[in-house]
Amino acid sequence: MGKQKTQRALKDNEAKAVLRTLRTSPQKLNLVAAQIRGKKVEKALAELSFSPKRIAGSVKKTLESAIANAENNHNLDTDALVVAEAYVGNSLVMKRFHTRGRGRSAQVLKPFAHLTIVVREVEEAV
Repeated sequence: MGKQKTQRALKDNEAKAVLRTLRTSPQKLNLVAAQIRGKKVEKALAELSFSPKRIAGSVKKTLESAIANAENNHNLDTDALVVAEAYVGNSLVMKRFHTRGRGRSAQVLKPFAHLTIVVREVEEAV
């Protein structure tokens, strides 16, 4: 007797990709994630390609991973995919110190974040 297989957390027409401990603040990452929420996958990839934000390349890589998961693991049609969810979570925060004048010091916080992207296959309305 083994352990029972856990139910799949996502629906049958969804796939996801997770990027953990990304070296940026969650607030900055959420600005980029908000740009692609609810958009078709092709438009989201194009928007991330031309985004001036430094972290947009990592978000694009994660979105491409979610698309590949949908195609290879769940047999979904890549032309009908939409970014259903793109959410950001907190990760660890490295605490460092910076020397200041007159023998004082200041704390420097170096935050990390998690990114989760869920893509969903939608039927075209005819």
